[in-house]
Amino acid sequence: MSTTPTLTGPTSPPTGGSTADGALSTDLLARLASSFEGNPSYRLAQNAVTQTALGDVALNRAVIAGTDHTFSNLLDDWAVTNQKKSGRCWMFAGLNLLRVGAMKKMNLKDFEFSQNHTLFWDKLERANYFLEAIIETADRPVDDRVVAWLLDHPLEDGGQWNMFVNVIAKHGLVPKAFMPETESSSNTRTMNGIVIAKLREGAEALRDLRTSGAPMEAARTARDEILQVVYRILSIHLGTPPQRFDWQWNDKDKTFHRDGEITPRQFAGRYVQIPLDEYVCLVNDPRESSPYGRTFTVEHLGNVVGGEIVKYLNIEIDLMKEIAMGAITGGEPVWFGCDVGKMMRRDLGIWDAELFDYETLYDTSFGLDKAQRLIHHQTIMTHAMLFTGVDIVDGKPRRWRVENSWGEDTGRKGFFVMNDSWFGEHMFEIAARRSALPAELQDALDLEPIVLPAWDPMGSLAR
Repeated sequence: MSTTPTLTGPTSPPTGGSTADGALSTDLLARLASSFEGNPSYRLAQNAVTQTALGDVALNRAVIAGTDHTFSNLLDDWAVTNQKKSGRCWMFAGLNLLRVGAMKKMNLKDFEFSQNHTLFWDKLERANYFLEAIIETADRPVDDRVVAWLLDHPLEDGGQWNMFVNVIAKHGLVPKAFMPETESSSNTRTMNGIVIAKLREGAEALRDLRTSGAPMEAARTARDEILQVVYRILSIHLGTPPQRFDWQWNDKDKTFHRDGEITPRQFAGRYVQIPLDEYVCLVNDPRESSPYGRTFTVEHLGNVVGGEIVKYLNIEIDLMKEIAMGAITGGEPVWFGCDVGKMMRRDLGIWDAELFDYETLYDTSFGLDKAQRLIHHQTIMTHAMLFTGVDIVDGKPRRWRVENSWGEDTGRKGFFVMNDSWFGEHMFEIAARRSALPAELQDALDLEPIVLPAWDPMGSLAR
């Protein structure tokens, strides 16, 4: 026997220009349709967009014609890497920065550190970071906003500069050959889901222990048992990280070299050619609630318990450009984070603030500035890459060379060009030497950071 469901809403739109409950009225719907049908430009736009990809219709040809892929200062002479179906951009960008010095020291034309090695240790450390946060917040109700946020984000692929440094400081590096990519390192979704399921199960057990009055020692013992399973899962998916390995190579002049047996930390100490402990993370956050010249951190953003916290120094965008430009002209690429999908043409490898003329196409303005977009959830940090060049005209940057980690099938063999107009609108952070800052901002780095909530957009790159 079947029944017909009862419709509880209105059977037809109400008449009149507006209604007390805010429903769409018949008159308003008629006006909307008439406004569209009465404008030939709207109908023309409809004809174009229903038959052709939006990016081809709205593409600003003047920007394409005016964008060159040459640079007055160019550092890269190597092939790009490929993070594939994973969110390891921050890790790839960091390792791509470090491999520049390693290639020079070893006299190699091409070299990669193992991204799988750093992925394994970040996942294990982050599992422990999550479980410790669960123990710390066990006295709060499960629907507390912070607890709920933790349960929503127990283990993700993204990360921040300080998190990258933490992994290397504790676990070192290995050449890619000693822990190569696996199916799961290149396609992390399924593995992540399995680990997340175990972590949430562990969260319930740990919360139950603590709320029932069990001592911290019992909670940590239970945590260790959960981590043993996580280690097992990661090893099955990613392989087991080597504790020691035998390193030897032929350089680009065919000269043979042998280091002998070495640990990952020894390898990092020998071939990381920049002083990681001198690097700081600089952000441009123009919200009124985020004063320039102050340090910030984000609650529950990190990976290594006991490691360095994620700490940002907020600076003006022009100073960020100046510091990035100075690093490149001094011979060092620059790690950076941005909102990658805005005004981007992947096949052409171009970013420009006016790359797509949406305002003409839709006959409307998109007027939120950078601060307003942050406040209203219209922009966040989504991707990390590497600056490897800059084109300077009259002392000012005109465009930037970008090494991406999406393989050679995008841009120009994986390299992109970022026009400077895009930098100001969609760039958020760089890693730079502390000494590149003015003296007063170097002092500001030592201030106690303002703590932003876990869900603040300044933590988005790690999500």
